[in-house]
Amino acid sequence: MEAVFPFVILLLIGLVLQYLDIFPKETDKSLNLYVIYVALPALILQQVPKLDFSGSILTPFIMSWLVVVFSGLLVFLLCRLLGWSKEVTGALLLMVPLGNTSFLGIPMVERFFGSSGIPYAILYDQFGSFLALSSYGTLIIAVYGSGATPGIWSLLKRVVLFPPFIALVAALYLRSASIPFPGWLDTLFSMGAASMVPVVMVAIGFQMRLLLPKDELLPLLVGLTLRLGVTPIAFIYGCQFLDLSGKAVQVSLLETAMPPMVTAGAMASIAGLKPGLSSAMAAYGILVSFFTLPYIYDLL
Repeated sequence: MEAVFPFVILLLIGLVLQYLDIFPKETDKSLNLYVIYVALPALILQQVPKLDFSGSILTPFIMSWLVVVFSGLLVFLLCRLLGWSKEVTGALLLMVPLGNTSFLGIPMVERFFGSSGIPYAILYDQFGSFLALSSYGTLIIAVYGSGATPGIWSLLKRVVLFPPFIALVAALYLRSASIPFPGWLDTLFSMGAASMVPVVMVAIGFQMRLLLPKDELLPLLVGLTLRLGVTPIAFIYGCQFLDLSGKAVQVSLLETAMPPMVTAGAMASIAGLKPGLSSAMAAYGILVSFFTLPYIYDLL
């Protein structure tokens, strides 16, 4: 539990800042933009060139998509069994399979595994969660949501121009070409990367909304149980059964236990898929994960 105390304190700081008039109401958006355009690309450019190219780099990619398929099927079957509405089903199909593997996942991986685990977390997030959000998430909104959805070219443009994705492509090229960074540039990337954790946690705390509609309590409990408990435990025992081990596997398994993605919650709200339920899953999921992640890590 001590490993998550700094995260809890930073989260609480963000919550408190919501109630101070000196901070604009959209402070969290500015902080998130800083992370997307500065801190996360710096972290990627710092860590990915150090990645050891081997069969293990396929692990984050494969496991991230298996999580989407596994948890998506579970949600679909449970929603049909319980007779939940189209809106609730769509919200859970977005919030359960898609985890907060970047803003929360990467700092947590660094906390539990050190900097050597970050490249695998980045691969899990960029080639797994981010691509799933852009493709699978768009499909769910098209089927269950209301309003227009982006076409294929707009979707591809969004992926290609996403700053962390550009940084990932650049980092992979630099790694393959064995191009070293000058000392000053490496220092710059280190400074940018070091700013990510506090900025991310304060931003998450600032944007959290804890009011919960009473009629959505059961879907909330079911969704968080699947996301934070059933899915990671199933994959942990699955990897043990297949005798899979190594840091790439361990980091990927920890990423499967991350709470629902905040961006997926925003997409669900825009599409009219139970905004109250979606935002509550993102907020309460982060709080609950501070208690479940150490337990999942112990299982590893």
